[in-house]
Amino acid sequence: MSRVLLINTNTMQPPVAPIGLDYVGSALQAAGIEVAMFDLAFIAPGRIEIELIRMADLYTPDVIGLTVRNTDDCCMATRDFFLSRMSLWVGHLKRHCEVPVVVGGVGFSVMPREAFTFLNADYGLAGDGEETFPRLVEALVSRQEVHELPGLLWKKPGSEITFNPPAPADPSKWPLPSRRIVDNSRYTREGGMVGIETKRGCPSGCIYCADPLAKGKRTRVRPPAVVVEEMRDLLAQGANVYHTCDSEFNVPPEHGRAVCEAIIAAGLADRIRWYAYCSPAPFDEATAQLYRRAGCRGINFGCDSGDDGMLERYGRAHRRADILAAVAATKSAGMSCMIDMLLGGPAESPASIRRTLELGRTSGADRVGLAVGVRVYPGTLFARMYLDDMSARPGEALTTATQPDLLQPYFWIEPSLGYAVHDILREEAANDPRFFFMDPARTVANYNYNGNSTLVQAIRKGYRGAFWDILRRVAENIPPE
Repeated sequence: MSRVLLINTNTMQPPVAPIGLDYVGSALQAAGIEVAMFDLAFIAPGRIEIELIRMADLYTPDVIGLTVRNTDDCCMATRDFFLSRMSLWVGHLKRHCEVPVVVGGVGFSVMPREAFTFLNADYGLAGDGEETFPRLVEALVSRQEVHELPGLLWKKPGSEITFNPPAPADPSKWPLPSRRIVDNSRYTREGGMVGIETKRGCPSGCIYCADPLAKGKRTRVRPPAVVVEEMRDLLAQGANVYHTCDSEFNVPPEHGRAVCEAIIAAGLADRIRWYAYCSPAPFDEATAQLYRRAGCRGINFGCDSGDDGMLERYGRAHRRADILAAVAATKSAGMSCMIDMLLGGPAESPASIRRTLELGRTSGADRVGLAVGVRVYPGTLFARMYLDDMSARPGEALTTATQPDLLQPYFWIEPSLGYAVHDILREEAANDPRFFFMDPARTVANYNYNGNSTLVQAIRKGYRGAFWDILRRVAENIPPE
C-alpha cells in the first residue's frame, strides 16, 4: 500500500483547521492509500525542522504533500509572508528524504507558477486535489507517466516550468469525506471552530478577488445530504462549531437554503453552531430566519464599501441599500453580524471613506472590519487594469525595475489618496469599538488573526465561534456559552 505524509504548514495562532487536508486525505484513503498527517500548528517553532525529519523517518512515506492555505496574512500593516518559512521546510525535506515533495492548496492555487518557483518542490498541484492527488501518488509510486494530470506543475532539469491547466471537478460525485485526517476535536478546543464546505467556485465579478483563480468561476455544489452527514461525523468527534468555507454561502441562494433545510430535517440545528461568509445580496428576512433556525449564529458580509461608486468600481453587484437591508435582516433574526470593508481602491477619496465609516456606524452591524489597501494577485482583473499604476514602495520586492513582485504581499492604494486613509481612521474610527482595523504605527484594534493573543486566551477560556464574534463577546463581557 502506498503511503503519503500530509503536512499542514499553517502555523497561525489561533490555529485554523486545515479543511483542505481533511478532504484530500479522505480522498487518498478512499483510493486505498495510507495517510498520516503532521500538523505544524501544534509544534513549537524552534522544533519544526527537527520534528519534520523525525516524522518522515518514523512514517517512511512514498510521497510527502504540503498544503499552502495562504501565501501571507493579507494585512498591509504586517505583511507576514508565509512562503519564506515554507520554502525552508521544503528544502529541508528534500535534503533529508528521497521521496517526491508535492505542494498544493488554496493559497498555492492562487499563484501556482509563482509559488512553485519560489518553493522549489518536486511537483505542484493547483486546483482540486481530491481526484488528482491520488492519481499522482499512484503514478509516482509505480513510476508511471504523470505529466498529463490536470493542475500539475513540474520542472525538468534545465527546462522551464510546465503547468497543466486545472480541470475543476464535480464535488457532487465525491464520496462522503471521513473528516478524520485532522484532529477536529483539538481544533475546536484550541481554534474555536472547524470549517465545512458546501460548494466550490465563485461566479462573482469582484475585480480583486483571488477565489475564482483558486477554485474556478463556476459554482460546483455539494449535495446538502452529504454536508449534513459530514456534520454528523464532526459532531461524533466533539466538533460542534463550524464556519462555512464557501466564498459566499448564500450564492446561489437556493443551495444555501437547501443546506439549512437539510440541517433542520436531520435534527441537528439545536446541536451545532455555525457562522457564514455571505454576500449582502441576495439576502432577505426569510433567508435570515431560515439560517437562524438551522443553527447559524453570525454572518460576515463581504461589503467592501458604503459608497455606491466604489462598489461599482470593485465590480460588486450589491449597493449601499443592500448592505443596510442585509444587516437589518440578520439582526432581526437574532444573529450577530459583521460587515467587511476594503479601503483605498480605485478613485477612493476621503469623502467615500467617510461614507463607508458612516454606514458602519449606523448600519446596526456588531462589528465593521476595515482592511486598508487592495492585496493584488496576478491573474485578477485588478492586476490587469491597474498594473501600470503599480510601483514598489520601500521594502517591497521588484520583478522588474518598476513592477512589484506580486507573490510577495503587495497592497495597492489609490495614488491620490496615499496613506492618508490611516489618518482618517485614527480620527474617526479609533475610539469606536465596533471598528476593527490595523494601524501600521500602532495597533488600535487588532484586525489580524495571525498571532492574536486575545483570541488565543479567549478560546482557552471556552469561547467558540468566528474570530470576530469571539472578540466582540470578549469586549462586551459576554461569557462563553
